[in-house]
Amino acid sequence: MASTYTSNTGIEKPATGEQSGTWGDTTNTNFDIIDRSLNGVGTIDLSASGAAHTLTTSDGTLTDGMYRVLVLDGATEACTITISPNDQQKFYAVKNGSGYTATFTQGSGGNVTIEDGSTKFIYSDGAGASAQVVDISGTIEASGVINATTLKINGTTVTSTAAELNILDGCTATFSELNILDGCTSTTAELNLLDGSTAGTVVNSKAVVYGASGEVGITTADFGDWTVTETAGDLIFSHSGTAKMKLDSSGNLTITGVMTSVGTIT
Repeated sequence: MASTYTSNTGIEKPATGEQSGTWGDTTNTNFDIIDRSLNGVGTIDLSASGAAHTLTTSDGTLTDGMYRVLVLDGATEACTITISPNDQQKFYAVKNGSGYTATFTQGSGGNVTIEDGSTKFIYSDGAGASAQVVDISGTIEASGVINATTLKINGTTVTSTAAELNILDGCTATFSELNILDGCTSTTAELNLLDGSTAGTVVNSKAVVYGASGEVGITTADFGDWTVTETAGDLIFSHSGTAKMKLDSSGNLTITGVMTSVGTIT
């Protein structure tokens, strides 16, 4: 009876009575496979792979697919890495330092994409042609707790406090709305000028929008019971909603009501 091999790692199982006098070589190879599968860290050089690479586990032979931790390196373009054979269950910690996006696949069931500079924990279910690769690092981040003294996102250290991050809780702004701030050079003091301002009013010590020549652009101004409105080039002065005086664009002045104590009018 010939040797058989374990389903997921390709460890050789000599048949009873087989390999008399030579079983030591097989056993030593098996121990190397076990060691690599438990704790092995392997650099996967993608420099000659182009857009596709096969991560293979071969029965009874030390191969790259047996590593526990995969460090991707040297890619020349985005690469799809196929876990082979498709009937083996695998668990990998993958650190992508290749310079490009890497996508892990095993069958038609689903893939996992790992961006350059990212690390993920993935597994493949070994379901044959319909096998899928699953990202379980995302599940941990969504439902678990991250305890770290330093948090980095794509190599950048996050310095925000919990209180500052919680400000975003419930934020309904879209990417387009948030991107309005991209490139904004206003200081905190300048932005605070708008704090408490109400549309259509001028508030003491608050911002007033003005033109290049210093003019304030308004169509209606309120002064208590008096309102000054610009309509089609005419200025209309009203008191409590009743028009009292109009100055048109030709300089003509129309007064409604009785004038008293009038001085010299030119």
